[in-house]
Amino acid sequence: MSNQVTVSGSVAGAGAALTDAPARGGRLLADSVRDGGRPTMKDVAFRAGVALKTVSRVVNGEPGVTPETTGRVLGAIEALGFRRNESARLLRTGRTATLGFIADTWADPDNAAVHRGLEDITREQGYLLYSGSTDSDPEREERLALAMCARRVDGLVIIPTPGAHDYLVSEIEAGVATVFVLRPPELVRADAVLPDERGAARAAVAHLAAHGHRKIGFLGDPGGYHRSRTLRDAYAEAMAAAGLPVDPAWPTLSAGQLAAASPPVTAVFCASRLQTQAALRALSAGRGPSGEPRVAVVGFGDLELADLVFPPVTVVGYDPVLIGRTAGELLTRRLGGEQGPPRRAEVPVTLIARGSAEFAPAAS
Repeated sequence: MSNQVTVSGSVAGAGAALTDAPARGGRLLADSVRDGGRPTMKDVAFRAGVALKTVSRVVNGEPGVTPETTGRVLGAIEALGFRRNESARLLRTGRTATLGFIADTWADPDNAAVHRGLEDITREQGYLLYSGSTDSDPEREERLALAMCARRVDGLVIIPTPGAHDYLVSEIEAGVATVFVLRPPELVRADAVLPDERGAARAAVAHLAAHGHRKIGFLGDPGGYHRSRTLRDAYAEAMAAAGLPVDPAWPTLSAGQLAAASPPVTAVFCASRLQTQAALRALSAGRGPSGEPRVAVVGFGDLELADLVFPPVTVVGYDPVLIGRTAGELLTRRLGGEQGPPRRAEVPVTLIARGSAEFAPAAS
């Protein structure tokens, strides 16, 4: 409604300024105002005193128009409140200049940060961004993605739920550029932008080993999430590289097992924020006589207020805004014609030492 009010007011002002215009042109603008219609490129051409093709060139950023003429056309566009007809652009180019973003949940601050980074790129490149969430429901994700495709988005950025994503095969083959972020897709070939998960596991294990820990466990997400599987494999590789044995029970620990009076491990690497929080909660009841923690903790993904709790939480962090920007850049390059097989871009990770892992294991 606000667009209609703005356009109508602009056209009325334009009509008042054109009292000396030829009668036919004056009637054209007056009729547009009277009927509540939006100004067209014909209206812009009449006001600027140029051909319709000249207006088209200016609107579409094409060469061949002098700066003076461009200035007159832009002035007429501003005076009339003209907006380009995107439906006409769709018919002409097959593109809508719209993108879709699908998050598995808005409760995870990473997802909002990814959206922010993606939004930076779409604004720079002139795309309109649609957004939605799935509550980690695979069926809802499929319905939402296909609904966006039905509305002719040029591309999708998806934080996927666990499960198959082959419902997008035909859409990708039809030209819908698609990038998955934070987790890769399953059963479909597409670009992905991920944090360096193997680098995170190596950094965490090496950091704990440097403080004397040899019995290092892994706390993964239930339900077979890809990140847990990848991090678990990377944890095992990192332990082997450090020359440390792995008890069969250590890669499948639960938070409740960490609270035992004699914990089987002296340190733990957590696969997600939720698991880091679960570990800290479980271990809060098992501190030593002086309140010191008995199990060292390194989490994957930074936590809000991680530096304010006791002890402050050591994490292997990454930049989700950078992940969003990287996804947006990759997507727009694909839309610009970049070819080649699906790419996997990895955003670097950084170990942030704060206190929850920087102590030697307690004497047996």
